[in-house]
Amino acid sequence: MSKLKKSNYLVGKNSKLNISIQPFNSKVLDFLDDLSKTLNYQNRKSLSDIKALSFFCRKNNILNLKKKHYDPNSVRFGLGLLFHITPSNIPTNFAYSLIFGLITGNSNIVKVPSREFEEIEIICNSINSTLKKKEFSKIKNMIAIIRYTDNDSLTKQFSDLCDARLIWGGNKTISNIKKFETKAKSIDLPFADRYSISVINSESFLKLKKNETQNLIRNFYNDTYVVDQNACSSPHLVLWKGKYDLEAKKKFWDNLDSLVKNRYDPPIISSIDNFSRLVGDLMKDKNITSFKKYNKSLYIVSLKKLSSNYFIRKSKWGFFYQCNIKNLEDIKKVTNRSLQTLSYFGFSKKLIRSFFTKNNLNGIDRVVPFGQALNINLIWDGFDLTKILSREIEIK
Repeated sequence: MSKLKKSNYLVGKNSKLNISIQPFNSKVLDFLDDLSKTLNYQNRKSLSDIKALSFFCRKNNILNLKKKHYDPNSVRFGLGLLFHITPSNIPTNFAYSLIFGLITGNSNIVKVPSREFEEIEIICNSINSTLKKKEFSKIKNMIAIIRYTDNDSLTKQFSDLCDARLIWGGNKTISNIKKFETKAKSIDLPFADRYSISVINSESFLKLKKNETQNLIRNFYNDTYVVDQNACSSPHLVLWKGKYDLEAKKKFWDNLDSLVKNRYDPPIISSIDNFSRLVGDLMKDKNITSFKKYNKSLYIVSLKKLSSNYFIRKSKWGFFYQCNIKNLEDIKKVTNRSLQTLSYFGFSKKLIRSFFTKNNLNGIDRVVPFGQALNINLIWDGFDLTKILSREIEIK
């Protein structure tokens, strides 16, 4: 691996980033659609996260987002220049953050992780290749992607220039970035460290046919193992509601065990991490009733009960906690501002909506079926990015 330079622009530079246009500009949509095709070509190893990004960039998908999130009768423009500080746990996150900046009409400086990911190289090469086309000359002046470490002067420079900062990362990262002052009207959007949970109706699960069961397990796998359970939206705690929970649990984890053994190939360190976590839990947590190690990448720890003071441990590499609940109301016991996504199976959307409207929950910003936990959208962590990252001109 080559030695990392103090700072290195992977795409563009920041000298001409002063363009603000209307959200969902047609040229931006053309650029993203072209980028989608380039990503597919560059993705010779068929990396799943690059496939997902390519799918997201398609013009039809962006037009669907426009239909859902943009009022065509409004007159809006991007805020100006966005400074994105992106996390090191999800290598494609920086690209989605950039896309959000572009489709909301903004110029963008994107700081990528110092760690060198193959995905970052593929994406940046694809962007550079697409920007070479004459029709995207204006877009070229809206994008700068930079990698740097331990350079407060650059962070200060970009903070001074920007009209908004999108800060992805842990609470410590966010606090450190906020130390750098911005313009008076500049805004900060912090996407802090969070965790997520799942809830399963055991009776509904047991009624599934073999192919339906496999599809559900595959969806759960995609929500968790594809990103090593690192995403804030990947579940760490699985809640079971209904009768015959023992039978449902066995069926669920046995099927996941088979899939994980066939498809998941984690680094060696994962086995050490999972075993160490288990030993630590057993030593200090009296709320644990039992545990089972299915394989090196599937540990299940069963809890006696949920309580308001129970800290949800954010795990990874296929380490899950589980607990029984009597009804959806029990979810309130573990709900706080750090809880981001609730993925579910076996409950109607009407019932889910009723639960949320009846309870003033201090947490949970997303509720999605299994298989959609990682689907990033223009509403994220409770923020409507289309509105927040653009300004509306009132005309009377």
